[in-house]
Amino acid sequence: FGLVMIYSASSYTAQLNDDLNNNSAYFMQRQGGIALGGFIFMLIISKMDYHWLYRLAVPSYILSHILMVIVTLVGREVNGKKRWLDIGPIGFQPSEFAKIALIIMLAAVITKLGGKINQWAVMGKVFLLAVAIGAIVAANNLSTGIIIGGIAMVMIFIAHPKTKPFLVVAAIIGTIAGSIVAYMGLTMTTSEDFRIRRILAWLHPEANMSSGGYQALQGLYAIGSGGFFGKGLGNSAQKLGTIPEAQNDMIFSIVCEELGIFGAALLLLMFGYLLYRLFFIAQNAPDLYGTLVVAGIFV
Repeated sequence: FGLVMIYSASSYTAQLNDDLNNNSAYFMQRQGGIALGGFIFMLIISKMDYHWLYRLAVPSYILSHILMVIVTLVGREVNGKKRWLDIGPIGFQPSEFAKIALIIMLAAVITKLGGKINQWAVMGKVFLLAVAIGAIVAANNLSTGIIIGGIAMVMIFIAHPKTKPFLVVAAIIGTIAGSIVAYMGLTMTTSEDFRIRRILAWLHPEANMSSGGYQALQGLYAIGSGGFFGKGLGNSAQKLGTIPEAQNDMIFSIVCEELGIFGAALLLLMFGYLLYRLFFIAQNAPDLYGTLVVAGIFV
């Protein structure tokens, strides 16, 4: 499904790009190679005992810090941010490695602590492990830094016997965030801050066409014009140069335009089934370490 949609969303742009040798299948071929490599790696990992990850917890956690420092200093800059690190022909985002390293590390630490994780002081120290790497990641990629904090919070929540304190904290954070967004929506239309402009472009895309709203608005046009069954595979009009990065961040809008509500629902059901399987595996893992690793990946 992904490869078909990537080809549909990118073929027009790729065919007009001299740097890509006018190859309409460039993005699909590249993603296909990555998917094949990932599939082979998945099969290898599936035959291993996951407990070997326990021994890699500390080295991978330290390596994630080193990689984040390196990418900050010498990383490849894309759209004004240094997030990519190139090793030969392979490029990757160290922040993605940091997510996995943190999950393995927290699962190992929480398992080793046992009942001590119930103590608030100990729980705070464990959370600091996430803050240490999350702060470095957030310097270049705030959203991923927030995700890392969320992963840590949920993993500690799963290991902790009491639910109410976490619900109170979540309610407080949600209320503060909601109030800030509501205040901005009612009182602000412009700002010089990059992140505030992103929020304003989401709240008021029509009023912020020149500062981030254009892409969001074109995506809404694509979604709105799809109807129930869409315009048909390959028949998107918005992908013809109107939506920037149509095959990347905005591909869901192309799915909606070409396959309609039906195609969008199908895609969301596939993601839902993936999450269901992760939830099932976490519930039935033979030990706490397995449960925590899968729970972290779920988040």
